[in-house]
Amino acid sequence: MKNILPLTRDLVLVGGGHSHALVLRMWGMNPLPGVRVTVINPGPTAPYSGMLPGFVAGLYSRQDLDIDLVRLARFANARVILGAATGIDPVAKLVHVEGRAPIGFDVASIDIGITSEMPQIPGFADHAIPAKPLGAFAQAWDQYRTSANDPSVAVIGGGVAGAELAMAMAHALRQRGHKNPKVSLIDQGTVLSLFGEKARRIGLDALARNGVAIVEGAGAAKIEKGQVHLSDGRVVAAEFITGAAGARPAPWLADIGLETLNGYLSVGPTLQTSDDAIFAVGDCADMTETPRPKAGVFAVRQAPVLYHNLRGVLSGGALRPYVPQKDYLKLVSLGGKRAMAEKLGTAAQGRLLWHWKNRIDQQFMAKFRDYPQMSAVPVPNPAALGVTEEVGSAPMCGGCGAKVGRGALREVLANLPMQPDPDIESVAGDDAAILRLGDRRLVMTTDHLRAFTNDWGLMTRIAAIHALGDVWAMAARPKAVTVSVILPRMSAELQRRTLDEVMTVARNEVEAAGGRIVGGHSSLGDEFTIGFTVTGEVDDPVTISGAKPDDVLILTKPIGSGVIMAAEMRGLAEGADVAAAYGQMVQSQMIASGLLRCAHAMTDVTGFGLAGHLAGICEASGVGAEVDLAAVPVMQGAAALAAAGVRSTIYADNRSGAGPVFGATGPLADLLFDPQTAGGLLAAVDPVQAKDVLGGLKIAGYRAAIIGKITAESGIKVQGGEVSS
Repeated sequence: MKNILPLTRDLVLVGGGHSHALVLRMWGMNPLPGVRVTVINPGPTAPYSGMLPGFVAGLYSRQDLDIDLVRLARFANARVILGAATGIDPVAKLVHVEGRAPIGFDVASIDIGITSEMPQIPGFADHAIPAKPLGAFAQAWDQYRTSANDPSVAVIGGGVAGAELAMAMAHALRQRGHKNPKVSLIDQGTVLSLFGEKARRIGLDALARNGVAIVEGAGAAKIEKGQVHLSDGRVVAAEFITGAAGARPAPWLADIGLETLNGYLSVGPTLQTSDDAIFAVGDCADMTETPRPKAGVFAVRQAPVLYHNLRGVLSGGALRPYVPQKDYLKLVSLGGKRAMAEKLGTAAQGRLLWHWKNRIDQQFMAKFRDYPQMSAVPVPNPAALGVTEEVGSAPMCGGCGAKVGRGALREVLANLPMQPDPDIESVAGDDAAILRLGDRRLVMTTDHLRAFTNDWGLMTRIAAIHALGDVWAMAARPKAVTVSVILPRMSAELQRRTLDEVMTVARNEVEAAGGRIVGGHSSLGDEFTIGFTVTGEVDDPVTISGAKPDDVLILTKPIGSGVIMAAEMRGLAEGADVAAAYGQMVQSQMIASGLLRCAHAMTDVTGFGLAGHLAGICEASGVGAEVDLAAVPVMQGAAALAAAGVRSTIYADNRSGAGPVFGATGPLADLLFDPQTAGGLLAAVDPVQAKDVLGGLKIAGYRAAIIGKITAESGIKVQGGEVSS
């Protein structure tokens, strides 16, 4: 995350289409110094359209289909923002993203594909799903094909895409044991009408061989649950209805003030729109001088030109034109492992062509499966004794994975002189200091985190939740907050742009918690870090010292963020797991704090891990604890990473600093020592109240669980061997 040279330009890639995925890969191999790259996409993955028919047919898994944008962005040292773009302001140079502050840019590129949603057909939005965008369609089909008892499917649109889908669906349903699945292909004109005579004959024979019923000469007029009503009065029964015709661009493209043709962004030979700072590629763009049909082959071949021209605009270099081929080889899936090849009016079909297509697709996807892993800082020779051991074999973690170990911190704090003060009544090791001001009790805490994601807006939100957790852990209410930000070296314009985004996010998060930002401090350094100092007010503080034997232990969030973030930094984590972990980290603990106000003792689970923070409660309360490992909620993907040997760089310190922890061992038990960032609350609750409290937490949306109990014997005993997910 360190930048040797200052950042001076923002490049924003809107959408994770094929062109942008290839550009990110090329950027990772040869970045342009001084450029901060951002990719914005609704989800952590982008499906590859070439393998969609194979996925629908059951020949590929969903994982085979998806490009992991989180992993790709890490390789390219880019920030990935998981959200849907809703508009662009070319004058202010802002990209508007649903649910977050606008993203500034100097140069932007748009590659968001198209949709086959059919709003003109009554009932389509309620009872059908468009084949594009691919992600939502793939998920819906995956659920249907595994659960259908007497399947019936209708595909609206008899072009190549519709025919491929219909044959793939019929094949998949037969493979699942349905002898005669009902699959209908509907077209208001003639099916496969754009093919030449030979190719169309091959296509029609393949449709018949797959048992697809062709319905021609009438379009869909209305869709009801389980039925497609045609314009001529016929009705086609179908449980699963999809649309593969009427492709159209995202509506917001026509509203941003750039030249369009039928809603598609008009681009010239250099792939620039009518605004030279904004490029557009793939299906959402229309090449005005060399119009071509919407096909993935053009998006793939646009990528090298786009990469060259983006670098040219950002560095003041020359641009070059994209010259598309006049015709291209069309490889069409025919249901199972058969395919047809068509070009220049000639066509052939067979199994060898499917294997050829599969090889091409697999070679494309291989570009996004293996990246060089991040390595630790190289150690010069000679170097001081101990340097190699401290550097280790993995890059230093961010967030709470970069904290000082519990053992070292306790030793230093124990040596500090403690001067008695009647206005300070904190318990040693508490989450926040307790101050008395007349009749009022205030709590005060501070936290500062090294970033583990290049999305600094997201990192700000996580850091705010993390710092507020110390106040919530004492059943207090945040009041006044100051912010401390260190930015990597960058131009004055990028400083302004970045601080505006960071402070907007910080203000929103703090005000949602009932506090106010009253000031702060900023400086430049090697990398992005952010911290918050929070002062709150409390009526009856919950400390870590009141736990009693037989109290029930309640945890409000799953653990595993340290392992997942460590894996993400090394390019080992699945993007979906990383996104799910972010979702847990940004969950506010404000409501949970109110529900747990009855707790005898409470803390938030952060850098020292679940075991370390539980040890803090036990030591302060003079008790021990039992933990049921099978009851501990774990973040999606964390258990598999732990089993693979992934550990945060602070793991060893946490294990040694937690004190006596005995019982179950192994990778899942190791997660008890995993450092958490913006982790959950851990509370010791009277067993009589525990069931009602847990029910309230679940109703409020927390993945809360009873994970054990407080005991009279010292130490932490871990039992059980399986961890819930």
